[in-house]
Amino acid sequence: MIYIGVTGWGDHHSLYPPDLKSKDKLAEYSSHFPVVEVDTSFYAIQPIRNAEKWVKQTPENFRFVVKAYQGMTGHQRGDIPFETKEDMFKTYIESLVPYQNAGKLEMVLFQFPPWFDCRKENVNYLRYCKQRMGDIPIALEFRNQSWFSDEFRQSTLDFMEKEGWIHSIADEPQAGDRSIPIVPVVTNSNKTLVRMHGRNVHGWNKPKNADTNWRDVRYLYKYNQEELLEWKQRIEKLTQESEDIIILFNNNSGGDAAGNAKEFQGLMDIQYEGLAPRQLDLF
Repeated sequence: MIYIGVTGWGDHHSLYPPDLKSKDKLAEYSSHFPVVEVDTSFYAIQPIRNAEKWVKQTPENFRFVVKAYQGMTGHQRGDIPFETKEDMFKTYIESLVPYQNAGKLEMVLFQFPPWFDCRKENVNYLRYCKQRMGDIPIALEFRNQSWFSDEFRQSTLDFMEKEGWIHSIADEPQAGDRSIPIVPVVTNSNKTLVRMHGRNVHGWNKPKNADTNWRDVRYLYKYNQEELLEWKQRIEKLTQESEDIIILFNNNSGGDAAGNAKEFQGLMDIQYEGLAPRQLDLF
């Protein structure tokens, strides 16, 4: 099964009637797509009541990809707001229970920062994360090129397969050490994740004197049909090795993610059943 969606549901204005309230956006989103990435969990471990609410707002067959908390992936500098790492992981795992009880947790995404390079210390930390997460399906995405260098590429993929990591295949700008190439390889026969970040090579790396608006333009990119057709070929090959493929468009600095996701759904000739009823915009 191929599931196509976007990251987050709040900012994709092309999906919603102009007067739709924020609290109703997820329900309306689930009338368009069968899966979404929860990115708020990266910035703070979400209260259980939030997951309970989001589960109730979506159809029975809807799926969530929940992003790992930044303290778990090393993005957060300084002290974490927990007494121990074990407490942090325990609290995070508890926040996933409503998704699990509803059968709507597709996977947890561990996206590591650009400074998380391929060395023994970091490989050991990946083993620690896998051990702490237990049987929960978890995906792995790098932002440092060293993992897929000629020296380490095959070892990285072999490690992911042996340890049971789902490969998060990234399409992103080729902008030096802080980006990774497209590596369309399945490491888990049950699930594969594809994240489409756009190809804004000039906006990808943070400038030394960047202002607070840098992240607002980082994902400023609209995929053209030729690029999407290239991905159609890749996805068709991946389906031969992976039972489920989740494709999430993250190129939304200019509001292009939802449109590209719809276009790609059309190119793949996919019609989803069991979506939520869509609101009627009569005027």
